[in-house]
Amino acid sequence: MNGTTTADGALLGLLVLVPALVGVVLLVTGRRADRAAGTLAVLTTVAALVLAAVVAGTRPKLSVPFLGIVPGGDLRLAVDGLSAVLVVLVAAVGLLTTVFAAVDLPADAARARFFGYFLLFIAAMLATVSATTVPALLLAWELMGATSYALIGYRWQDPGKLNAGTRAFVTTRAGDLGLYIAAGAALAGTGGLVLADLPGADGGWADLAAAGILAAALGKSAQLPFSAWLSGAMQGPSPVSALLHSATMVAAGGYLLLRTQPLLEATGWAAATAAWVGALTALVLGAVAVAQRDLKQLLAASTAAQIGFVVLAAGVGATAGGTAQLVAHAAVKAGLFVAAGAWLTALGTKQLAGLRGAARRSPGVGAAATVAGLALAGVPPLSLWATKDEVLAGVDGAALRIVGLAAAVLSAVYAGRMLAVVLARRAGEEHLDEEEAGTRRVPAAGTGVAAVLAVFAAGLGVLALPAVLEPVEVLLGAEGEPSPTLAELALSGGLAVVALVGTVVSTRRRPGAVQALERSPLGGWAGLGTLLSPRPALAAARVLATVDDRVIDRAVEGVAVGARRLAGVLSRADGSVVDGAVRGLARATRRAGAAARRPQTGLLHQYYAQAVAGLALLLALLLLVR
Repeated sequence: MNGTTTADGALLGLLVLVPALVGVVLLVTGRRADRAAGTLAVLTTVAALVLAAVVAGTRPKLSVPFLGIVPGGDLRLAVDGLSAVLVVLVAAVGLLTTVFAAVDLPADAARARFFGYFLLFIAAMLATVSATTVPALLLAWELMGATSYALIGYRWQDPGKLNAGTRAFVTTRAGDLGLYIAAGAALAGTGGLVLADLPGADGGWADLAAAGILAAALGKSAQLPFSAWLSGAMQGPSPVSALLHSATMVAAGGYLLLRTQPLLEATGWAAATAAWVGALTALVLGAVAVAQRDLKQLLAASTAAQIGFVVLAAGVGATAGGTAQLVAHAAVKAGLFVAAGAWLTALGTKQLAGLRGAARRSPGVGAAATVAGLALAGVPPLSLWATKDEVLAGVDGAALRIVGLAAAVLSAVYAGRMLAVVLARRAGEEHLDEEEAGTRRVPAAGTGVAAVLAVFAAGLGVLALPAVLEPVEVLLGAEGEPSPTLAELALSGGLAVVALVGTVVSTRRRPGAVQALERSPLGGWAGLGTLLSPRPALAAARVLATVDDRVIDRAVEGVAVGARRLAGVLSRADGSVVDGAVRGLARATRRAGAAARRPQTGLLHQYYAQAVAGLALLLALLLLVR
């Protein structure tokens, strides 16, 4: 590789550079490009999808020199089986959400700025899923974080928007520091920066690298304890939520753990940690989703819960199941966020109380959202029913399996709560015609995007068929992984249907119980937000300040005082001993020189006299010695 590229490698470079460069041009051009920005962004993502399909088939490699003195220090991209699936997924969802954004954003919005960051965000994710060296991964990872901050805080003039972007950025950045730790561990343990070499790191460097990657992945994917930033991220525009929560940033952490699964397995403890964190996030955030009264907050919590199954898959070595879960969830969640965004634009609310009957008022989007909601619930034969069971099939240990199954049942509960509201019949609705019911308020393009995503949300259920799953396992190099039995598929499907029906009935008949649940700690994300609130941060800062003042500063001051005293002693020793010896030698030398100059008078008779005296002295000495 070494900086050379083939034609296929050039196409891989274009896959990342085309959306990145167009995004930069839109940002530099500014408001002058607002009118053309939407069309240009759609055309760019069409080109990206075509390029993604080509490189998925050709599996190219690309290397650009960066840190030439370090093995693996180049910016290296490659497409293998896992990357082939992900580049197509990112490009496809990127195209669909870009189309939705083009019709959803107001005409007077700063569209060039929005689509500039949107395309840069897509380019960063495409680079992330194809990076094979740490420098390439870090560059893409950082760009993704920066553009997510800009997109979440896009409407920065509105109160709270910029703070939400800042919270997401700071929280994910805290986890991202783990990648730098992993980079140092890789260099120390393997002598290079190639991701595939990490499992062979010497000594404890593999453990340190695994810890760093875990922290970065859990932060990006909003897993415990980093989950609370996802709540604030809902302040961003709906197309941002649709992209961020489906195939890009929140999915990036799960992808990274699947990519580095051999490292997790090599350390042992890292795999177990990932499995339990993923399962507990799926359970806890599933309960949080059930208690939400805001549709976007419900979908946000459910995103963290569903990605928890991907993290669980990476922990138990179910690569095929985790990848299938990642793909199916992207289609389901993108469709649901598109529907939520369309209803927000049409009805002016995202509160569940105001969305009662929304699916009936917009039949096209409503039908798509219903299919996606049923898939989210895990109802057979739709996608997430099959993929969650593929993940759970790889779980060893009764406790972890029970937690995972309970989290899967909760999926049906929060999906049922959403469907019960949007499918309900509003009082007096029977007499509304189509225009009065609001069916024309949702643009046709928005309905079309939701419909396409619903088709994939339903169709990916074919992954339950061995004839379909086996080629996927071969593509991913995951042959021989456990698959669910018919009894396990029937059990999970049956539990999902029972939980869904029970939730719909209870939501309609006992709204008081639902309201009590909304007012519970779960409604506020189970207090997870306090982890990111100013109070704990200030308390921690006060403790650190006290330690700094009383321990670190005093230690530094003590060292300074001791250093000054030692310097004084050395200075006195230098002046009285060393300098004194030098000065004494100089005085003795001067005196000897002065004494030696006295006989040098220039008078010949004195020289003769000195010679006679010297010879007499030598003669006397000779007589005495003898």
